[in-house]
Amino acid sequence: MNTSIYGEFSLHGVYLPTLLALMGLAYVLKTGVRFVLGKTRFYAWVWHPALFNFAVYVLALTGVMAYTSGAPR
Repeated sequence: MNTSIYGEFSLHGVYLPTLLALMGLAYVLKTGVRFVLGKTRFYAWVWHPALFNFAVYVLALTGVMAYTSGAPR
């Protein structure tokens, strides 16, 4: 099990936390899922769309973090 801290990366001399990049990737994934679910009229069945979108974002971020941490697949 890999228990290392994610750390940071340099973007033209500015150090940014790796979690920031992972959050951006999760946001892009969530936006894609939101677009597909909107086109299929799935949100007509959802009680609270904003809460549902937040839950999808948390799941996407958890999945991205698990994928990049080297967790067993």
